Amino acid sequence: MAKPLKVDEVWLTRIAELLDNMEFGSLHIVVHEGQIVQMERTERKRFENSSANPRYSVETGSRRTDTRSAGRG
Repeated sequence: MAKPLKVDEVWLTRIAELLDNMEFGSLHIVVHEGQIVQMERTERKRFENSSANPRYSVETGSRRTDTRSAGRG
């Protein structure tokens, strides 16, 4: 018989922090013997393919160099 999942305030806070500011993506929660043992966050960034987007030039098809950080770790 499966053990009931134990989720306390600490885990609820961690889950909320990982979901905070995520626009597109997923949160994968791994449970082992009724306890959370791992969480994996996959975040997607979507960009419009138009000349209004400074990261991509439609005319040349080339990607511009961006020195900003690509997300949070």
